[in-house]
Amino acid sequence: MSLENRIAELEEELAKEQRVSAALREVGLALGTTLDLDQVLELILGKITEAVDAERATLYLLDESHDELISRIVIGDDVRSIRLRVGQGIAGHVARTGKPLHVRDAYKDSRFNPEWDTMSGYRTRSILAAPMKNHLGRTIGVIQVLNKRLGDFTEEDIALLAALATQAAVSIDNSRLFLSVIQKNMQLIETKEQLEHRVRDLKLLFSLESAMARAASLEELFMAVLGEAMRSCEARASAVALRDPLSGANFLYIVDDKHKKLRRFPIKDGQGLIGHAMRNDTVVVTGTADVDKRNDRALDELVGFQATTALAVPLEGEEGSPMGALALYNKRHGAEFSDDDRALLLLIGANASTAVRLQLAREAREREQRLTTIGRLLSGVIHDMKTPLTVISGYVQLMQHEGRTAKREQFAELVLKQFDHISAMQREVLEFARGERTILIRKVYLQQFFADVKAQLEPELSRHDIELVVDVQDKSTARFDEGKILRVVHNLARNAQDAMADKGGRFTIKVSRDKKADKGDKGDKSDVDDVLLLTFSDTGPGIPKEIEHRLFHSFVTSGKKGGTGLGLAIVKKIVEEHRGSVTVASSSRGATFKIRLPQTPRSD
Repeated sequence: MSLENRIAELEEELAKEQRVSAALREVGLALGTTLDLDQVLELILGKITEAVDAERATLYLLDESHDELISRIVIGDDVRSIRLRVGQGIAGHVARTGKPLHVRDAYKDSRFNPEWDTMSGYRTRSILAAPMKNHLGRTIGVIQVLNKRLGDFTEEDIALLAALATQAAVSIDNSRLFLSVIQKNMQLIETKEQLEHRVRDLKLLFSLESAMARAASLEELFMAVLGEAMRSCEARASAVALRDPLSGANFLYIVDDKHKKLRRFPIKDGQGLIGHAMRNDTVVVTGTADVDKRNDRALDELVGFQATTALAVPLEGEEGSPMGALALYNKRHGAEFSDDDRALLLLIGANASTAVRLQLAREAREREQRLTTIGRLLSGVIHDMKTPLTVISGYVQLMQHEGRTAKREQFAELVLKQFDHISAMQREVLEFARGERTILIRKVYLQQFFADVKAQLEPELSRHDIELVVDVQDKSTARFDEGKILRVVHNLARNAQDAMADKGGRFTIKVSRDKKADKGDKGDKSDVDDVLLLTFSDTGPGIPKEIEHRLFHSFVTSGKKGGTGLGLAIVKKIVEEHRGSVTVASSSRGATFKIRLPQTPRSD
């Protein structure tokens, strides 16, 4: 071979390599401008068609899960898709073998399917196909070009297509990897947002439960719920509408930025947005642009502000029917309530519904228990009224036969004291009904107090041939509820009278100061040094053995006619209210009751 021919051959090879390098460089630069898979595929098809001077190009991506090739066909400015099984057609054969294939006359090759030519009106003459292999050598698709514009495809075209196919495979892998990373990042962001919402909801529920747990009344519960709702949803006001279970009337409880404390207003059924949500058991959302007939200007005037935006949810009552509604008004910064606000308020409403139902049930139980206790208290009062009524009757009879004015005035004063005693019992019942059950501890002069006791008891006891002995050894002062201790004395005196009624006897009241309380006495609860000791003794037959162990229980009696079994139960209750103790000792020679009343409050 002459030198000139050799130089021409080398120049031709160099020109070919330069064209390949230029084509690869152009494709690489084009592919580097995007990682979007659709754009990458379109760039590859366009550059390859241009590089090998073909009329058309088809790119097939391998779908391994279905063992299919999915095509991208460029026809003019359109990109169309077809599917074929691996091994089917020219592209399927290349995908299976992993080797390039040059078909010079398509219609003479049995693997060629002329269906697309028939559909499109295009005439395929020659085909050049090459597998796309990634950096691991795995086939991920096939590039197929049709009909070289001038002549037939050459070895140079085959080499160029193979090189471009490899670069295209790497670019497609990179694009897929990038899209996978983007997708996973989006999933992570979405998961992060979901977790943040969960954490926010958990924090809200924790704060709400903590606040509701501290609530001792329905009003405190509403303050806790409304405060959390306003803070979480950035509202300027929040309200609860509730149907009163006793009266059936509807009330609105509201808190706003201006009025920091809970306010209550009566509202009509269905009044305002909150009433609509309550009556129709539906969520109500209004925005700044709404002109809503459910807006109630009369309600705005009642609460003292105008609602521009609102969000209301029903509160579920028993058996799924709405018992009220929870509402937010006037989103801060002029915004409207969002879907997140709606979800939060529904969450708060669900928990508030349960808390309100429990609080209403608790209050109902307390009312029932109070009514039951009032019944027992009235039984005790009626029982204890026997004594002042008996004293009044006795003195009125004495006044009928007493001619001296001074003596009659003395009897009248004693009668009035008994009426005071009855009035004190009445006040006790009324105070308890109002939840104001207290004892009135004050200074009492012992000598005067027991002188009055003697004057009240002696006439009745003497009629039953019972001698009354009052031994006031401590003539100083003590601190106790005078009216209630008087009831204790009367109850013990009446029990002693009943025990000795048949044969008579002696009833002794001893008043002393027990400076060092006997801690060994059974039932003694006092733990102070200064204790007032009241001892009541009779000379009756003693306490029957069958009731001795439950002597201080309600309705326990030894079978005496007309007995209620309440006297000693009342004694024990009053003594315990004074934080004292009562004990009893009994024998066939009589019974002795000891009452210890501590004079220094215990530090519990």
